[in-house]
Amino acid sequence: MSDSSILNQAARILKLVQAGTPADQALRESLTQNRHFTAPGERRGISRAVFTYFRWWRWLGEKDSLQKQLAAALELQQRFDRNPAALKPEALAALALPDWLKTEMDEIPAGWLTQLQQEPPLWIRAKAGTGVELVRKLSHFTPAPQSADALRYAGLTDLYRTKEFQAGEFEIQDLASQLVGLACAPHPGETWWDACAGEGGKTMHLSDLMRNKGLIWASDRSRRRLAKLKERAARARVFNFRAAPWEGGAKLPTRTKFAGILLDAPCTGAGTWQRNPHARWTTTPQDVHELAAVQAQLLHHVAGSLKPGGRLVYSVCTLTRAETTAVAAAFTAAHPELEPVSGQTLWPHELNANGMFIALWRKR
Repeated sequence: MSDSSILNQAARILKLVQAGTPADQALRESLTQNRHFTAPGERRGISRAVFTYFRWWRWLGEKDSLQKQLAAALELQQRFDRNPAALKPEALAALALPDWLKTEMDEIPAGWLTQLQQEPPLWIRAKAGTGVELVRKLSHFTPAPQSADALRYAGLTDLYRTKEFQAGEFEIQDLASQLVGLACAPHPGETWWDACAGEGGKTMHLSDLMRNKGLIWASDRSRRRLAKLKERAARARVFNFRAAPWEGGAKLPTRTKFAGILLDAPCTGAGTWQRNPHARWTTTPQDVHELAAVQAQLLHHVAGSLKPGGRLVYSVCTLTRAETTAVAAAFTAAHPELEPVSGQTLWPHELNANGMFIALWRKR
């Protein structure tokens, strides 16, 4: 596919976005449903053009055609990649983020601004204890300092098509998400609850750390996501879980008391804006405060399901004060039966991964 064809196809997808479809959804639907896109390189080129457009959106001439704007964005990306220091932090702060964010964060590090304008890394999680072996099998992997099983991939192969992935030897999972599982530190034989499990990335990591022993309750409000969890778990040979729908209300999916609960709560996802730059321009302050209320409610509902000595881990892939430290502080004040153990912000520019906030409490 020629460069002009890629720009034309990317422009077609941008028109879907302008009509109200989120960019990641528009890409997923367009590139999977249209059989014309058969080569991974073609899909990668179109996806890259679309996301680059939103990364440099405020630098582009809005009166230009979409094809011309896409070409300009790709040129800006190329220049930035060659010399990130050419753009001053002041310019990045003014143009790379929505204006309202300044009032919703305690700080906006210059390193994060630079990281936001780079193309995101791809991380995988090898089965526990097999990272070194997997590096020998597959090339272009670099282990993370935090875990030998967290590997950054710099190649061009479609990892989903590799025999190792099909055999369940690794999962595509961002490093920050892997650090959530490591913060949980579950033990084999324990009973855990992944309260907002989604499609099961963290559920499967917990299972791996538990050596497939014990039991994990995996709940979510979406039955479709739980069905995807079961499909992924079958490929990865994860068996020690029980999927159960939960709307997030006071009526819980089980009366079980847990050694550990992970609440990876719905959030605005500001920590993922390098990976999904379109979300920078669709998220609002109202979203931040509505989701903070949801997060507080979810924490309150799950807190009573801990055993004495049990651990509660709260994680969100966002960086706004209202959804992170403010939620944690209010929850600590409202639940004296839970002792705060830790709270930390994982910055994208320090990890070369998504941003994440993780807080941990232990039941007295």
